[in-house]
Amino acid sequence: MPKVTIIIVNYNRFDLTENCIKSIYQYTKNISFEIILVDNDSKIGTSQAIEEKYPEVIWIRNKTNTGFANANNQGLEIAKGDYILFLNNDTLFIENSLLEICNFYDTLFTPALIGCRLLNSDYTHQDSVIEFDNILNLMGENFFLYKVFPKSKILNRFYLNVFDVKEVHEVDIIKGAFIFGNRQIISDMKGFDTRFYFYSEECDFCKRFKDSYGKIYYYPLTSIIHLGGATTNDMLWFSVKNLSVGKIQFFQKHFTGIKYCCVLLIHYLGIFIRVPIYFISALIMGEKKLIKKAFYYFKLFFIYPNNLFK
Repeated sequence: MPKVTIIIVNYNRFDLTENCIKSIYQYTKNISFEIILVDNDSKIGTSQAIEEKYPEVIWIRNKTNTGFANANNQGLEIAKGDYILFLNNDTLFIENSLLEICNFYDTLFTPALIGCRLLNSDYTHQDSVIEFDNILNLMGENFFLYKVFPKSKILNRFYLNVFDVKEVHEVDIIKGAFIFGNRQIISDMKGFDTRFYFYSEECDFCKRFKDSYGKIYYYPLTSIIHLGGATTNDMLWFSVKNLSVGKIQFFQKHFTGIKYCCVLLIHYLGIFIRVPIYFISALIMGEKKLIKKAFYYFKLFFIYPNNLFK
């Protein structure tokens, strides 16, 4: 039986997924694992190279794009490992991170979710942990105040990333690129909430886990490369739209009354100020992509997802 089940979701980027799997086999030693690859009805590329090079990979092939949360849960249902690693396909192992994380988990006395240190492609530090949303840090994020006060715990929900990133910390949210935990506990909490389609599902997942099951740790003593957004680089509207929808859905689920009205107002004010910022930046810099971004943020004013959490 495998010690760890690695679940990877693919959509239209078999090239990234192949490189990810290659790095896992290259660097993972002295620990048994299985890989479950869930393809969300990819229309671009072919799976042939992965199938030929890695015949032991377990496939789930969806006939429609069921979303990130649902695809991961499909993998969870057939996983056999003692532990689960939810891993983005735009990641690359550069050391034996799986063994390192597993050994750390075994030293803990309470159930936990663990995230490792994420690096950019040039090996510089990438923001890897986030604080739960509240009115003040949402103001900091939406009005760019976190850029002005990067070390402010009140206004910057990413503030932990500017301190010593080489020490283990208990945190609120670890990025969905790498989430490690006990399979039975994750199964008991029914994995991700499938009402989230793309984005914010890991925020909700971490909140539910921390509220009811255990602790969440950032473990920076091992690192992987995360290309960050590589899957959606060519799908700007998809990314902008679903980032906003996912955020609003998180508000719908976890905020009520006056707090919900406040966070929603802050969210839309953040959208409002970004339209002229991107438009003026496009005129100054001559970048067509910024014109598109300004237009897409304008379109967000007309998008409000149905509340599925009533």
